[in-house]
Amino acid sequence: MGKQEILDYTQNRELSWLRFNQRVLEEARDETVPLMERMKFVAIFTSNLDEFFMIRVGSLYDMAAADNRKLDIRSGMTASQQLDAIYAAVAPLYKERDKTYAEIKKQLKPYGVCGLDLKELEQQEKKYVKKYFKEQILPVLSPQIIDANHPFPHLISKEIYVVANLKQNNKTMMGIVPVPEYISDVLYLPGHDIRYIRMEKVIMEYLDLVFDRYEVSDKNYICVTRNADISPDDEAYADHDDFRHIMKETLHKRRRMAVVRLETASPLGKEMEKYFCSRFKITPQCIFRTKVPMKLGFIFAIADKLPESMKRALTDEPFSPQPSSALAEGSVMEQVKHKDVLLSFPYESMDPFLQLIREAASDPDVMTIKITIYRLAKKARLVEYLCAAAENGKEVTALIELRARFDEQNNIDWSERMEEAGCRVLYGFEDYKVHSKLCLITYRNKNEIRYITQVGTGNYNEKTAKMYTDYSLITANQEIGEDAAVFFKNMSIGNLDGVYDHLIVSPTSLKQKVLSLIDEEILKGDQGRVLMKMNSLTDMDFIRKVSEASNAGVKVDLIVRGICCILPGIPGRTENVSVTSIVGRYLEHPRVFVFGRGSEAKVYIGSADMMTRNTENRVEVACPIFDPEIRRKLIHDLNIMLSDNVKARKMLSDGTYRKVTRGPEPVNAQAAFMKEALNARRPSAAAGTKEKPSFFSRLLGIFRKK
Repeated sequence: MGKQEILDYTQNRELSWLRFNQRVLEEARDETVPLMERMKFVAIFTSNLDEFFMIRVGSLYDMAAADNRKLDIRSGMTASQQLDAIYAAVAPLYKERDKTYAEIKKQLKPYGVCGLDLKELEQQEKKYVKKYFKEQILPVLSPQIIDANHPFPHLISKEIYVVANLKQNNKTMMGIVPVPEYISDVLYLPGHDIRYIRMEKVIMEYLDLVFDRYEVSDKNYICVTRNADISPDDEAYADHDDFRHIMKETLHKRRRMAVVRLETASPLGKEMEKYFCSRFKITPQCIFRTKVPMKLGFIFAIADKLPESMKRALTDEPFSPQPSSALAEGSVMEQVKHKDVLLSFPYESMDPFLQLIREAASDPDVMTIKITIYRLAKKARLVEYLCAAAENGKEVTALIELRARFDEQNNIDWSERMEEAGCRVLYGFEDYKVHSKLCLITYRNKNEIRYITQVGTGNYNEKTAKMYTDYSLITANQEIGEDAAVFFKNMSIGNLDGVYDHLIVSPTSLKQKVLSLIDEEILKGDQGRVLMKMNSLTDMDFIRKVSEASNAGVKVDLIVRGICCILPGIPGRTENVSVTSIVGRYLEHPRVFVFGRGSEAKVYIGSADMMTRNTENRVEVACPIFDPEIRRKLIHDLNIMLSDNVKARKMLSDGTYRKVTRGPEPVNAQAAFMKEALNARRPSAAAGTKEKPSFFSRLLGIFRKK
């Protein structure tokens, strides 16, 4: 096999991801963001980093063990070299995170929000904590010594353990105490203010009462992160014909995977460090000291506990998803039969889609409802409506992806509920995750079979629809419905090679269609235009095609939230490419592809990022937008994002990012979309008065002229 070409305009995906998480941390440092929202960004940064170690670092360990000579095609590094680069890059991020957390904590104190150490407590509070520990905590602890008769226990990934050296009769050993999952992460102190102390600190303080026969020293608490990059193996498929059972076994296996990171509250002594390195088969570079709590979920609970008067000062101004500006009150199903509707989350509510399913469940003309499901909320009205449809005699087919990482158990539970209600549940393909967001309602109109199709960029998750930005197209276009019907038939019979007239579907046609649409723009030279929004970009075929387009003079604007392996502005490679990343109040999540300019532009929305895993190893669906008004709306939104000079950052040719320079007027795209949603259904200006066009309307006019 020939030597793999390493391009000079690409970068390593893992280091690119770390730069994305650094942008999340920058939001925590932004003084224009309310304090509790800044603290949430610290928690999000931490949660992101946890998942990064579990999945990406975990997979690199597996790669290094399997074949450490294989080079990353984007950076030329081996798996081991990538791991070294990751650990080197993460160390300063820990320090920055610790510093940021400490600064925000200090600024929250005047508001009465205080995370405390034992030494900071008042005398009465210390008595309260000790009494609480003795009565509520000590009886439920499971302490253990480590010696010949008490082997080192299995440590669960991302759970906290208090450790110490114990001495008795000149014999030294280790003691370890799991912080129970079933007790609160924090202990709130009595009083009007929100004063609290982390539970692991309480346990560590009174460790002498736990190990009362020993002399206790070197108290600390630790947390391991285990590799979670695990898929069902081939043998499991061969030995069992129930995929739901296979996934349950796989989840059990994940709990015992190798350690890839050890976090400690205080520096470890040399002997303890040596012991843990030996025990977990890690090196000292895998050990990180953190001054921030190892679990930060309590931050969101504290934000909810704030009194209303304090919420106004410490949190974002409340915003509720608005009714769709495209729909009047009444039947959603009847309205979408006559016009396409685009819902824009979280600016608009998900309720119209849920209402559509509820109406279909009881409509006597509806025969079937078919849907692909990747992630659902813990409480999902969608499932209740689908179950009601099945109980009403409709044929309901749900293709549920049980391998949606970290949502496996939730999806297993929902699949069982749906089967009990009479739904037909499918699990997709052995080697391909089904990541598409597609729903098809089939109904009879007199003697004709008609369709209503929904295609989305995000999951059918009622909780994240209020936190993630996404689009959801609902259309009665018969040709799209016919494609969707063929798609579901193919999914039911295990056919990945289906042919569709309008939908573009991976792993067969999506990448090829996108590349051919870029080719059309290349033929236009400097009149060509490519504008695409996605979460991540790693696909090498796509990257090469973008470089080819740039060299032909095509203007290529990429809005990429996270990983982006193409480097813009490289002479002779990507001079006409720009990369923008927006990190703000909501998680940017849509995938939108625009080829061409003005009314001639071809526009698609779908579920796929331009990542090889999506374009070659998953089932994804993207749909053309035929409605001129919806096309204009999508291009308008993308142009507003390109003009963002508050939350947007531009990638430089070395892969780093810098904030966009402020213009005469600040443009915060997400704030603009919230404002548009709030104003969409308000009465127009009084008759006879000419309303002055808004800044965003004027801006859109400028882009149209371009």
